[in-house]
Amino acid sequence: MDCRVVVEAAVPVYDVETADEAVRIAISKTGEMLNPDLNYVEIDTGTRTSPSGERLDPAFVAADEALVALELRMDVFNVDRGEHASRVARKEIGKRLQNIPLKVLSVTEIDPDESGRGEESASSGDE
Repeated sequence: MDCRVVVEAAVPVYDVETADEAVRIAISKTGEMLNPDLNYVEIDTGTRTSPSGERLDPAFVAADEALVALELRMDVFNVDRGEHASRVARKEIGKRLQNIPLKVLSVTEIDPDESGRGEESASSGDE
């Protein structure tokens, strides 16, 4: 079974003035931590909403520091079930993003016809 796992990361950024600047720095910082080992992980801004349902910026800035919500998408191949895929993704991403909180948002099974197995994938090998 092959799965696409989406993990939310809360990335701290320092010495920023705006939310847009914080998001750019967080994406760059996360990309540097993941590369070259996990260059196939897709990085995107996360979504946040207020208790009333209003959509908020992915970054919260206070006192020139920010906490940025990012979504990391990773394809995991040859797993037994969704729970196994989420553990593999959290382990692989967590090894590189130390001290950054992670939460699995979703695990979806990939259609065998659409999965492009190759260098852009991760396996569930025992590492």
